[in-house]
Amino acid sequence: MLLIDEIDRADSEFEAFLLEFLSDFQITIPELGTIRAASAPFVVLTSNRTRELHDALKRRCLYHWIPFPDAEREQAIIQAQAPGLDERSAARLVAAVHRIRGLALLKRPGIAESASWARGVQALAGEGSSWPEAMRRSAGLLVKHEEDLALVSRHAAEVFGD
Repeated sequence: MLLIDEIDRADSEFEAFLLEFLSDFQITIPELGTIRAASAPFVVLTSNRTRELHDALKRRCLYHWIPFPDAEREQAIIQAQAPGLDERSAARLVAAVHRIRGLALLKRPGIAESASWARGVQALAGEGSSWPEAMRRSAGLLVKHEEDLALVSRHAAEVFGD
């Protein structure tokens, strides 16, 4: 099995290298020669769609879209990633994340951003910020584009539960 995570972040030279491998299950390394796989590997590529992949690569792929987890599953993930976060606070964060994902964002936040945000909110709340204030102040951990952050700010009351 071969896992290539976030292929959309790789350069076009790597994509060309990968195409050779996917075509014949072999790669050529100038210093070593051609190396062939003993058997056809199972190859998994992940992409966040930050850039379009070449058509030649896409033709060799079977697409499977993985939706965001439901609130219960995401809450369990967040609590595992932010030790000490109580159930009520985790539920509040997840509800906010789901509301934010429902906005017309340039990029919807993923699980990694949700977990980072949970740790950030937890740290700010631990230093004395109210929970809604900590959520607002650390929203940049969740939402990465300035336009998206402005949109979230315009919907602060419904997102953060002020």
